[in-house]
Amino acid sequence: MTKRGLGKGLAALIPTVPTEVAAAGVREVSVDAISPNPRQPRQSQDPDALQELADSIREHGLIQPLIITATPLDQQAVGTEYQLIAGERRWAAARLAGLTTVPVIVKEATPQQMLELALVENIQRADLNPLEEAVAYQQLIEEFGLRQEEVAARVGKSRVTVANVVRLLRLPDKVKAALLESRITEGHARALLAAENAETMVQLLEVVSRQGLNVRQTEELVRRQTTEAKSRVQEAPSADTVALENRFREALGTKVRLFRSKKGGKLIIHFYSEEELQAIYDVIIGPESA
Repeated sequence: MTKRGLGKGLAALIPTVPTEVAAAGVREVSVDAISPNPRQPRQSQDPDALQELADSIREHGLIQPLIITATPLDQQAVGTEYQLIAGERRWAAARLAGLTTVPVIVKEATPQQMLELALVENIQRADLNPLEEAVAYQQLIEEFGLRQEEVAARVGKSRVTVANVVRLLRLPDKVKAALLESRITEGHARALLAAENAETMVQLLEVVSRQGLNVRQTEELVRRQTTEAKSRVQEAPSADTVALENRFREALGTKVRLFRSKKGGKLIIHFYSEEELQAIYDVIIGPESA
């Protein structure tokens, strides 16, 4: 038999309109007999959203069954017989709502399938942040030996999308924190990955945050920085040039780069806000008359 991928999502497992076959497979299980999916990609839940779901479940009941699997005897916690495959948010909300039993479908599932199904559900519901999604993809690649193409087929995304998300794991911790706190977007983070090293990424993050740059502006900032870095590598400045740069930097209060050539050169003065530009103007031209 051909192994079916998960690209179609949980609808392939739980019909929107229950059929006789699906209904026959649904049964009630104690909420306390179920333990969380140990491979759940989502690491955090919004308390307010969870409370809203609990209120809805208390009012209308749990309409969509959870998907669970029997827990191996050597892995069972006290009083639990099952592990969640998908539906952890609904399970948590059901507990919060005070339900003692929940409707479930019991399926056989390998550890890989448990991760895949939990990942698909979270992606469909937009419950994962980009880094949680990246960690789950990387797990499928490293622990289960899947290629990026295979991961993409299972979650219904393109290989390029999966590759771009996994690359986010290369970000330094400070940039990851900014992404998790929504101070930058995934687009900003991907743009910063083009910087030459982690230290530079953090420095550019500060510029992006301070100036409120959009993704295109961030890409241009990284491109300029990379070009300048290559120029510095190609021709190391002399001691005289470094001394001049330092004097300019002290006088203007900002980063200054001096590039010399046989026919002249260029002096680059950096500024990171309109206020800094005004301060440089005042030093060079002089304060405007009141």
